[in-house]
Amino acid sequence: MRIFEHPEFDHHQQVVFGSDEASGLRAIVAIHDTRRGPALGGLRIYPYTSEADALTDVLRLSRGMTYKSALADLPLGGGKAVIIADPRRDKTKAMLRAMGRLVESLGGRYITAEDSGSGEEDMRLIRQETRHVSGLGHDGLSGDPSPFTAHGVFCALQSAVRHRLGQEDLKGVRVAIQGVGHVGAHLARELHAAGARLVITDVDRDSLGMLVDELGADSVAPDAIFGAEVDVFAPCALGAVLTEDVARQLKAKVVCGAANNQLSTPGVANSLHARDILYAPDYVANAGGVIEVEAQRHAHYDRNAVMRHVERIAATADEIFARAKAEDRSPAGVADQLARERLRG
Repeated sequence: MRIFEHPEFDHHQQVVFGSDEASGLRAIVAIHDTRRGPALGGLRIYPYTSEADALTDVLRLSRGMTYKSALADLPLGGGKAVIIADPRRDKTKAMLRAMGRLVESLGGRYITAEDSGSGEEDMRLIRQETRHVSGLGHDGLSGDPSPFTAHGVFCALQSAVRHRLGQEDLKGVRVAIQGVGHVGAHLARELHAAGARLVITDVDRDSLGMLVDELGADSVAPDAIFGAEVDVFAPCALGAVLTEDVARQLKAKVVCGAANNQLSTPGVANSLHARDILYAPDYVANAGGVIEVEAQRHAHYDRNAVMRHVERIAATADEIFARAKAEDRSPAGVADQLARERLRG
């Protein structure tokens, strides 16, 4: 497996493969950039079909974290970790503590936190082996960043609706949400409260049914969500969902969701732009979680200050959309350029 020639390798500073025979740990940590500070990024536990798939994911996710932190004006670099395992079947205390030792071996260059397949209790186990972990909560409050991620997406979505649909509020705006796990469910509730009309889908039919009943939303099969007659498509499941085929299917005029790495290839952003679909770059929209996780690292935690910071995502999105319109470019390219400008200082 070649690293330096990998299509997702972007001058990453360090890529570490870790294993522990006793616990079965097989992990990869990617540190993309530490110019602004230590590389913070969540721990994803997922049963990848191959090591190559895991490497592709961790390289893309870590680069996204660099850009996310830069555009969220955080003193952090970008990193990510993945464990190749089924979180429901394979995850053990021994495996998580072995992961903690791997994080500790990096000397603070990488700070881990929860992500898909890992949660606050997992971070507490990792904390037994290293202090380089966040997402543990404050003063009895949960360390779950999902509500903050969802609120940031909500703010970015409001900006996108304003720019593309010319509407100041979300009353009557039709939104299709793909994936109603922790973040997607929080987003659905916030959109419902704002007067949006929801179409939702998820592979977990039980969770989907409960949310349909709670919010009076419509539900569709997972494959039908792309062609739903809506104004906004919000991908909130795993990444690479925006393919060329999906770009052709979408009826929505706006794409804004919580999933990381939504574009299967960079060219899909141009395909969306060509169809006059306004794409909110994922790492801009979903930065609320990392803003919260960064705040948890400090002794003085001010939830109101965190929320004000999260709500500045709307201003960043406004800047990107305005610049994209002026230059007749996809917001994805504009966001990447703006992030690189901030990294250069």
